Amino acid sequence: MADSESAAGGDATDTEPVETTDLEAAIAENPEAVADFVRRLDAVNELLDVVDLGTSAMTDEMVVELAGTGERLAASADGIATDETVALAESVGENGAELQEALDTLVELQRSGTLDELAELGDVVSLGTSAMTDEMVRSLAGTGSSLGELADTAAKDGTRGGLTALLNSVDAAENAETSSVGMVGLMKAIRDPEIQQGLGYLLAIAKALGQQQSTDTN
Repeated sequence: MADSESAAGGDATDTEPVETTDLEAAIAENPEAVADFVRRLDAVNELLDVVDLGTSAMTDEMVVELAGTGERLAASADGIATDETVALAESVGENGAELQEALDTLVELQRSGTLDELAELGDVVSLGTSAMTDEMVRSLAGTGSSLGELADTAAKDGTRGGLTALLNSVDAAENAETSSVGMVGLMKAIRDPEIQQGLGYLLAIAKALGQQQSTDTN
């Protein structure tokens, strides 16, 4: 019997120890890191418990109010996300540098007080236009029409060529040496073909001017 017990004991002593798993080996190698992980996990669990407690404690009124706030935020987002605001955002993105410069200029005008002065000037102009009578408006419109007609006349090829020739002639006369001319000198100058041509041009202008004045008078 003793032999059998000693044999059994020998078998127990010779039995190989159970191998540890990789996780147990990692824990054994880094016990401090594992402990820190466990502490953080406990903190996360506590936070989840608090959140769960808070949501559980919410009354129906609080839930309704929170849902309404979410709806208002969604409605605001839908209101902002219109075609116009999207186009505006794209324009801002494409012209960001120019808009920044314009904004800086506007801020500078505001700080210097110039912006207020411009606003006051705009009010004065608006007041002036509001105070204009119908007769004044008609007179101003007539002046604009007259200026338009004058511009059209000045744009004609003949008028533009004549004025150019006249201005060039004045410039040439200013640069030429001139002296006083009496009756005898005038009679001699008339014999010059260029002077005769110039006088003919001036006489043509004088004739056309007289015809125009007669037409306006009638």
